[in-house]
Amino acid sequence: MSAPSATLPVPAAPDSSAAYRALALLAFAHFFIDLYSSGLSAFQPVLVERFHLTLSQAGMLAGALVFSSSLMQPVYGILSDKLGSRMFTVLAPAVAGVFISSLGLAPGYWALVVMVVLGGAGIASFHPQASANATARMTGNHSRWMAVFISSGTFGLAFGPAFFTWLGIERSWLGAIPGLLVTALLALQFELAPAARKSSSNAFDLTALKAKWRPLAVLFTLVYIRSIVQLVFTAFIPLYLNRERGYSVREAALGLTLYLAAGGLGGFVGGHLADRFGGKRVIVISMAGCLPFLALFFSTTGWIALAALGCAGLMLLFTIPVNLVMGQRLVPSQAGTVSSLMMGFAWGTAGLLFIPIVGSMADRFGLGNAMAAVSAFPLLGFFLALRIDENA
Repeated sequence: MSAPSATLPVPAAPDSSAAYRALALLAFAHFFIDLYSSGLSAFQPVLVERFHLTLSQAGMLAGALVFSSSLMQPVYGILSDKLGSRMFTVLAPAVAGVFISSLGLAPGYWALVVMVVLGGAGIASFHPQASANATARMTGNHSRWMAVFISSGTFGLAFGPAFFTWLGIERSWLGAIPGLLVTALLALQFELAPAARKSSSNAFDLTALKAKWRPLAVLFTLVYIRSIVQLVFTAFIPLYLNRERGYSVREAALGLTLYLAAGGLGGFVGGHLADRFGGKRVIVISMAGCLPFLALFFSTTGWIALAALGCAGLMLLFTIPVNLVMGQRLVPSQAGTVSSLMMGFAWGTAGLLFIPIVGSMADRFGLGNAMAAVSAFPLLGFFLALRIDENA
């Protein structure tokens, strides 16, 4: 008789159902996290009137949110890569929801600043770890699946102004309820992906980032350019439509919803196109394609202007999942840190610098003129995008 052959272990097949469940859970949470991100923008016209704020002060308040929610993301990205605790994701919706939804209870300007900073901390802690885990179990089409995660957040941004305007400033505290419920759901269901746990055990690796600093710098700069326009418009569209175009507070908030909802659709479409045609081509098209629509928005009125605003948002936000996936592919062992650079630090530095600048310019030259000047930045992004090396 022949000796029995040794049985070799068969690698377990990827659990596709677990991958889809993880993506759906994190996309659902992302919707509510970014819903809170746009709460301040929805209340800006009311807060300016209630506390007699100048546009510079309004810009500084928006800048404080950007600092806390975006600029601080690399800190949370490094900590999540190093510690590997799922609490960075689990607690975020409750923290963001409680403090952002409490803006209507603020007794004064500096209390507003404190609430915005604390709410922004919850927003910041969620993004690096969640974006690193959202597609970690997927075996292909990462741009497409990342687009699902990113677009869910952008739709949350879009729905936020309508949601908080519907609640009203006096009942804004009720907006914390979804965040508390999402935190409870994450506590029960969310687990770090195996790839993310492995990355966390390797901790922060500066050498890996330095090895790819040139292509990372190009992607970072492109995100920065897009973020200037995106964040300035998100911060000031309600004020601009209300003050300079005569829209009611509710109508102005719906204008922001239109802009961001179109951007959510744009991110979803951009991720799908990147898997088919390549990220570089999508970024080039985005930077060039948004320019004529931005110009049309400022040069027309009525439904034509609003349609142009929606088309500009769609084209501009094509690139959010594309930049993120390209960055993660460059340094996969540092996915949380790269995500925080692309989603947080670039957005944060752009918003922290340009939102107060635009607010100050608006006090002198008018808000429409200040926003129109910023809308030319994607032209620089177009020429920079031509230098992307997809083989880096």
